[in-house]
Amino acid sequence: MNIALPYFKNLWTHHGNVVPISEPQIKINQYFAVKKEQIFPKKLKIVLYSHDTMGLGHKRRNQLIAQTLEESGISGNILIISGIGEGNQFFSSSAIDYLTLPALYKSSDGEYQARHFDMSLKQIIKMRSQLILTAMKNFQPDIFIVDNVPRGAINELNPILKYLRKKTKTKCILGLRDILDDPDVIKNSWQKNNYEDAIRKYYDQVWIYGDEQIYNSIQEYTFSPDIASKFHYTGYLDQTARIQWYQKQHHKTDLHFPSKSLALCMVGGGQDGGNLALAFAQSNLPKNTYGIIITGPMMPPSVRQQIQEYCEMPSQNGAVRSNLQVLEYVNEPTLLLKKADWVVSMGGYNSTCEILSFQKRALIVPRITPRKEQLIRTEILNKLGFVDMLHPQQLSADALSQWFRQEKKHHPQTVNIDLDGLKKIPQLITEIVKKKKNSAKILLKT
Repeated sequence: MNIALPYFKNLWTHHGNVVPISEPQIKINQYFAVKKEQIFPKKLKIVLYSHDTMGLGHKRRNQLIAQTLEESGISGNILIISGIGEGNQFFSSSAIDYLTLPALYKSSDGEYQARHFDMSLKQIIKMRSQLILTAMKNFQPDIFIVDNVPRGAINELNPILKYLRKKTKTKCILGLRDILDDPDVIKNSWQKNNYEDAIRKYYDQVWIYGDEQIYNSIQEYTFSPDIASKFHYTGYLDQTARIQWYQKQHHKTDLHFPSKSLALCMVGGGQDGGNLALAFAQSNLPKNTYGIIITGPMMPPSVRQQIQEYCEMPSQNGAVRSNLQVLEYVNEPTLLLKKADWVVSMGGYNSTCEILSFQKRALIVPRITPRKEQLIRTEILNKLGFVDMLHPQQLSADALSQWFRQEKKHHPQTVNIDLDGLKKIPQLITEIVKKKKNSAKILLKT
């Protein structure tokens, strides 16, 4: 029998060693060194776009940025354009709203198709593109922030970027993960899709949500010097801000568990996380430890059911297992992660940032297809001593059980990871708006 946890109604809808890192203090309302009214005569209208074809990471990153921009006071209205609807009802405010696009699906080999509709790829991309363009024409944003793909999924942003550049004064910003993929793959795909030309023509800034000390994207991907001049490393995004937002919205964040310790398994959206979740369910948890698996809303129902059956499987004495629970979706997983003593996770950007932000002992089992991004990130952080790593080809319940039994050891910290991205982003928007304001003054004088 699974044990219900208090307050979850509000939450639904090669080894290295972990090294503690200093936790930056998030003070969102103190980002500005100048008075806001001197820079912003009116509140800005901001649109954030993510294509969301595999997992929840792109949208969750944009939601965190939207939260920061609202708290900073620079934005009046924020529209989040997303390819998935999960999280809309839980992450909202009087200033934030959503446009959910018909969903796309990216298979494990990287091919795209409509997730729900009986439509060709060409038809659904045309539909999504027209919806975005209509929203832009009516909303007329001051700032447009695009997540990770310069031209959008299957170039669906091309008409929008052309419209914004020709017909509006909207400033366009491209936000990139710390690591995109293997450098050779990125060089080929960016050349094939003419992404550098898109940055050259349409984007005013490019933000890298990472730390140059950890991974120098400009150098690794050999971006052209003329577009590299638009790039800014923001630092990683400190995920502790999510709890501040949740406390503001729901007031209560205390969680109580039937055991003293908590082991948490996170697999992102869950589309390809079944093997890790199943291995966790079959592993031997430490004594007096309660386990929680968050399968994610995109995990196939048959796989989720298999994991659920392991949780309900009677022990040798016939008693129903009571130290493991399966949750399909948790709106704010950082509330659980903050309490966790052990974290087993895939290596997506947000999950990794959460582990670093809360300084958790973690074993990361990275995705290795269709992109090498998670593998590269995890190998780097493992080498620096921040996380433990298990290659997915070595994944088993025994391997996880062995990790649970290991004593935590501390290695000398060789680098301090920059987690100040949420402080830097409002500053970068301040810069771009000041330039826009100064340019307008120059035009008036001439």
